[in-house]
Amino acid sequence: MTLPNIITFFRLLLVPIYLLVYYSNLKNRIVVAGIIFFLAGISDVLDGYIARKYNKSSKLGTVLDPFADKLMAFAVMISFYSDGLMPLWILIPIFVKELVMILGGTKLLFKHDNSVIPSNKFGKIATFLLYLSVFLIIVKVPHYIIILSLTLTLVANLLAFYNYLKLYKIATKNGN
Repeated sequence: MTLPNIITFFRLLLVPIYLLVYYSNLKNRIVVAGIIFFLAGISDVLDGYIARKYNKSSKLGTVLDPFADKLMAFAVMISFYSDGLMPLWILIPIFVKELVMILGGTKLLFKHDNSVIPSNKFGKIATFLLYLSVFLIIVKVPHYIIILSLTLTLVANLLAFYNYLKLYKIATKNGN
């Protein structure tokens, strides 16, 4: 097993730890859970860097890495929604987008020559805005700033999805 895959498995383990902390009775549970979320983000950057720099990419990592990212992101968004910290109108479209991308990615992987659509700048911007929104929620900035940040996060996710659909169409056309 490669080091990037070990880091990805670590990130997967952080999801239940995040949830246990978030739903605990700790005095600063949201802050501590937020630190766990940001630790997962740092580990995501680290495993990607190591995989690229040392040519340690693997088929397992190609599947597990985005799965770990999506699992953590949804754990955070659903937990924040459950406490009224994130509105449902942000959660549902992003959930639908991710579900369609997972299904499309699975189809590409198994039916179209093991191809995968790599992450791109649109997805990276959407991820950055999600992290920014989570940070703003944790530090309790004024509500209108949080809503603005979440709206930008949603728009970036929709743009990333549109870009993904264009790339998916090309990949399925070329991989008949």
